[in-house]
Amino acid sequence: MAAGPAQLVRCGQKDELYRSGLRSGAGAALHGLAGAKTWLEWRKEIELLSDVAYFGLSTLSGYQTLGEEYVNIIQVDSTKKRVPSFLRRAAFVFLHTVVPYCLEKGLLHLERELQAEADESRTSQSNPAPGLSSRTLIRNWIQKQVGALSEQQRKRVLQIVYGLKQCIPLLHRLHLAVFYIRGTFYHLSKRITGIRYLHFGGLQEDQSIQSSYKFLGIISLFHLLLTMGVQMYSFKQKQRARQEWKLHRSLAHQKNTTKEKTTGRHSRCTLCLEERRHTTATPCGHLFCWECITAWCNTRTECPLCREKFHPQKLIYLRHYQL
Repeated sequence: MAAGPAQLVRCGQKDELYRSGLRSGAGAALHGLAGAKTWLEWRKEIELLSDVAYFGLSTLSGYQTLGEEYVNIIQVDSTKKRVPSFLRRAAFVFLHTVVPYCLEKGLLHLERELQAEADESRTSQSNPAPGLSSRTLIRNWIQKQVGALSEQQRKRVLQIVYGLKQCIPLLHRLHLAVFYIRGTFYHLSKRITGIRYLHFGGLQEDQSIQSSYKFLGIISLFHLLLTMGVQMYSFKQKQRARQEWKLHRSLAHQKNTTKEKTTGRHSRCTLCLEERRHTTATPCGHLFCWECITAWCNTRTECPLCREKFHPQKLIYLRHYQL
């Protein structure tokens, strides 16, 4: 009989537990042999090799994984009559381990290259790091492709990369919600390759458990739709704020330009021939810098322009004066 959703979830959790232990052991071995710096640089690659080793020694070799043995389920193809072929199992291992690693690394390097090109400054992160030749070739190929793009194309590709990074987690959540409702494929890679499970030995899964999972799937789907709506609303708000900021910046620039044109001639002090600082008015109405007119009044108690006599105490310091 077909395996139920609870059995598939327990199988996936058990496999994840053993995979984490294998990753931890491989990482600790590399850390002890090569040091912390090498471990940090190759941590993702060690995790990839650990996952490939786990599924290669079990699924690819035609055996059950430890999680499948724990819940007594076996893999079958879409007909539910035969064990999946070697090619189907190899495709599953590749999609389940190698593709997520390449997708994560590719998007990360592409985003860094696009940002480096946009900033017109190469950082140390965009330079090829010492390691496997495949990583160097991938980075060099990405650099070459990005260098051939125009500025407008780089901005568009950067937006696509950002959109993919946002959509991939949503796709996984959608797949998980569908699994809760249908109870068939727990991993997206198994849905693509059509690998199903049959349960042998033990009692059949209670119908109430499947109903509970369906209810959980409906709630997850509703929460996913709500999250997508909030993200779309937030994106529109950001776009609107960006447009308003551009409009405000252009208006401020025009205002400053107009101000410079209108006040460039009239805002100069006739004593120092520079733009007035701390504008001060004489009783006759002429404007000067505070320092200039007070220094002038130390020798002469008259206006420098109209020669009208006044006492220095009659000077008026104009606060917040812009003209």
